[in-house]
Amino acid sequence: MIERGALAALNHLLEQQPWAAERLIPFAGQAVEFRCPPFPDLRLAITGSGLLDRAQADTASTLVVKLNPDALPFLLARDETARKRVEIEGSADLAGAVDYLFRHLSWDLEEDLSRVFGDIVAHRLASGGKALATWPRDAALRLAESLAEYWTEEQPLLARPADVDSFCRGVDTLRDDVARLEKRIEHLSDPRKDR
Repeated sequence: MIERGALAALNHLLEQQPWAAERLIPFAGQAVEFRCPPFPDLRLAITGSGLLDRAQADTASTLVVKLNPDALPFLLARDETARKRVEIEGSADLAGAVDYLFRHLSWDLEEDLSRVFGDIVAHRLASGGKALATWPRDAALRLAESLAEYWTEEQPLLARPADVDSFCRGVDTLRDDVARLEKRIEHLSDPRKDR
């Protein structure tokens, strides 16, 4: 059941983005195996049209991709650091194509929704979904900005950048003045000058 669902979802993405299927056509007849314990292994064969199908039992995997189950949510969220926890064995060319597709292939949710609800409703649903998805990040950013303002204006725990710049300029001026004063004292205290 997982295999059928994954196969249908991946083929749907490849059909939505024709450039992606074209990228797989040179690898027709080759098989890719995904291992992510405790889930069953997923073996997919690349067809002549660049889509995917179940790999035959007698077909050897050209590429094996081993995933850690704890990294799976981060990979789906496209977190680049999680990609370091993926082990790849097999064809370098096919691995490069699969990696490229993973980084650039995305689901056009609005297109699928428009088939069911129409263009206007689909656009509004997709926009609302994007706004909802970015809400936690925006809320965290606003909270950080509010705390920074509070700690610089209300409860001066942090220094304002303008105050830091002014302080640094004052220190530089003082350093230069002290250096000039030292030179002057050195010049005035030079015993050779008295002769």
